[in-house]
Amino acid sequence: MTSSADSTRPLAGVRIVEISSFVAVPLAGMTLAQLGAEVVRVDPIGGAADYHRWPLTESGDSIYWAGLNKGKRSLAVDLRSEQGQQLVTSLIADSGIFITNVVGRQWHSYPMLSDVRQDLIQVEVSGRADGGTGVDYTVNAAIGFPLVTGPADLAAPVNHVLPAWDVSCGLYTALSVVTALRHRDATGQGQHVSIPLENVALATAGNLSLLTEAMITGTSRQRIGNSVYGTYGQNFTSSDGVAFMVVALTGRHFRDLTSLTGTSEAVAALAQSLDADFSDEGERYRHRDALSALFAEWFTAHTGDEVAAALSATSVLWERYRTFAETSADARVTANPMFAELDQPRIGRYLAPGLPMSIDGAYPPAVPAPALGDDTAAVLSDWLSLDADSIDGLFASGTVA
Repeated sequence: MTSSADSTRPLAGVRIVEISSFVAVPLAGMTLAQLGAEVVRVDPIGGAADYHRWPLTESGDSIYWAGLNKGKRSLAVDLRSEQGQQLVTSLIADSGIFITNVVGRQWHSYPMLSDVRQDLIQVEVSGRADGGTGVDYTVNAAIGFPLVTGPADLAAPVNHVLPAWDVSCGLYTALSVVTALRHRDATGQGQHVSIPLENVALATAGNLSLLTEAMITGTSRQRIGNSVYGTYGQNFTSSDGVAFMVVALTGRHFRDLTSLTGTSEAVAALAQSLDADFSDEGERYRHRDALSALFAEWFTAHTGDEVAAALSATSVLWERYRTFAETSADARVTANPMFAELDQPRIGRYLAPGLPMSIDGAYPPAVPAPALGDDTAAVLSDWLSLDADSIDGLFASGTVA
């Protein structure tokens, strides 16, 4: 690993080979690339399962794929051929770091590859801890979240649209690479890291007390709609149909909310009638429906602009609900230094996010994603020092594309 004077590229000089599809490992590779690593995504000729995933442009190019592979180099190889497998093995041996969610392939298993490079760092993402397959939505179904998502009176499961475990798993994968690099720098030894998607979800559910609650109390969390468990939070709608999410975590938040809505006396009377202490957030949560009924009258008597202006003058935590289209045109995107205009081949010009953290005050910018195989010849030349005739021969034989 080499050093770099550019603090926004702390992984400059690090080379990583990625064989992946969908979200977790592509996100990890992109994150590592945004931190300065040179990441080569290796795909089968014709592309992996996510190369044409929706949403698509009118010409059929995947906006999705471009979004998760920014800043990488692309190598297209016949991964079924012995020559193609040997080629990729050589690339992995050269880089010393391999990340993948394509598991069960003997030729790029850790025992095989560590024989070629003894200090290899290999991070593998799998579906389930028992070795079975799984994706975000099947893992999520098995943990319990869909049965506490949605309206309180709904009986059917509800899948949330955010692939939370894929995202978390991708960041764990990137973290694993960085920590394994630190270990290798200190000891000279590589590491084999296995991250089951299921374990990421289980760990999160345990850390957030959802599993512990069931173990200790013998009860499962119940659906509460858009309320916030254990404190006061609820959605409200203005007179002109604008929806807001309002959260009062502290006593000050709650006092400001009652003052704003003109319900201080009514809330005090409610507390007395219920023998409740609303200075306790647990009590505010327990009696949330009665409190929300009092607050709702104020919201329905004011327009969205009036609500926003009034809430802005208080300590209350709030935000209006927006569509993705509204957010994309909002100043939090258009005036955000994390976003910069990107000319993405095949997709178009748009504001693209770089790394979502500033390093010494600067955000590492987004870099266009390649098309499949864009860098095949260059990677073979740069990493393996193959001459032009050898590369031409690989193209001619169909080993690479």
